[in-house]
Formats: sequence, structure tokens, C-alpha cells
Amino acid sequence: MDAISYRQSWQQQLPPGQFRHLFDHLPGTLFFAKDREGRLMAGNPAFVSRCGFRTEDQMIGVTDERIFPPRLAAKYRRDDEKVIESGRPMLGMVELFPNSEGRPEWYVTDKLPLFSLGGKVCGVCGTVRSLEAQRAAILPYLELANVAEHLKQHFREKLDVPKLAAMAGLSIRQFERKFRTTFQTTPREYLMRMRVIEACELLGRTNLPVTEVALEAGFYDHSDFARHFRRQMGQSATTYRRERRRNAAADRLAESQIIGLNQPK
Repeated sequence: MDAISYRQSWQQQLPPGQFRHLFDHLPGTLFFAKDREGRLMAGNPAFVSRCGFRTEDQMIGVTDERIFPPRLAAKYRRDDEKVIESGRPMLGMVELFPNSEGRPEWYVTDKLPLFSLGGKVCGVCGTVRSLEAQRAAILPYLELANVAEHLKQHFREKLDVPKLAAMAGLSIRQFERKFRTTFQTTPREYLMRMRVIEACELLGRTNLPVTEVALEAGFYDHSDFARHFRRQMGQSATTYRRERRRNAAADRLAESQIIGLNQPK
């Protein structure tokens, strides 16, 4: 059985709508689905609560006009109709949406068409995420963005923590604490990961001996490389190279089979 057929067989085993439960556990994300007439058909707990209901069942069949201020409801409906009529998504819309206290706040909305088994648009689904919450979440990364970019560009060089701290405008102690809190690792471990990523690319793309791969990726000797590679990847560099090439060959074979099936008889 080829990969496409196997996927279809696997999908047929899943109960309808099972993937939507993922949205019940995404922090800061509201999820909804509506029919063509704009009646709400589904929503995750965060969306249900934001709309003033206790359960999803209470919300079913309700339209935006009964929940949101007239101007906002009219805007949401116009966007829904555009998605339904065009059959194309509308992504990254920055618009006003009531926050948890009911006051309008800037949110990012993505809307996608829903298709019936017959291929016709039967509704729209989407997500709503707080723009301010997103900014707050990524702010620590933005504050260390120049440091992270420097490490990506200069991962072969010796780690210089005082220099990195100066780049961030922090003391060494403040920098190390902030870096660990933001990236859940130390600057040294982050650097080692960059080197392992480069090694993985070289192992898959070139025929360089493993020792040369280690040196090219910034490791000082083979034993140091072997230790870090196994810790990050869970296998040796030789095994990784062999498996990656075997998988690449299998992908090429599957692709050629798909092309062959699509060729006119």
C-alpha cells in the first residue's frame, strides 16, 4: 500500500471532527464554526465562554447579531460571506473583538471555508487570537532576537557570554537568567543545538566523513561532536545519515509512483 492510500485508510478510521478537539487546549485561541447562514455550529470552550454561554450546546444556532455589537457583527458577517462566496480563506485579519471583559480589543482572525462531501462550501470556521497577548508572548524573544540571530550566524565560534550580554544590554547574570527563561536552555546548549542542526544538514547533503562534518559544524573534535549529537538526536551521526538517505530514497520512489499514477493512460 502506498503512502496516499494508507493515509486515506487511516483517516477513515477516525471519528468525524476528532481533530477539532485540539482547539480545546490551545491557550489564547478562540475557535468557531458557522453554517452558510452564519449560525454558530461549533466553538471551543474559550469561544463559548467569551460569547457568554456556559456550554457549547447553548450556543448552537445563535448568530453574531445576538452576541456582538451591531457594527462588529455586521463586519464579521461580511467577512464570512466573502469566504463562503470565494471559497478562499481570509488570513491574518487584525480586527476588533470583545475581550474577556466585553471591551473591544485588537485581535488576529483567520477564516477558512468548510466544504461538504460534495465539494460545495457549507460554512466557515476560524480562530481568533489576542494581538496584545501574542505581542506579550513573543516580547521576550524579540528582546533577545539579535542575540539569537548572532548565535545562528556565528555558531562555529567560541561562546562569548559577556559579549552576548552586552548585545542584550544586560549584566551577565541577568542575561543568563533571561536567556534560560526565554529559550528553556542555556546559551551554550543553544549553541550546541545550532551546531547539531548544521551537522544534520551536512550529513544529509554531503559525503563528507563524519570527522570533517564535526569540524565543519564547529565542534573541536569527534568525541565532543559524538556526545552532543547523540544527546540531541538520540542516535549516532552514522546511523542518522543512513536513515535519512534511506528515507529520502523511499520518498523519491513514492513520488515517482504518484507521478506515474497521474500520467494519462
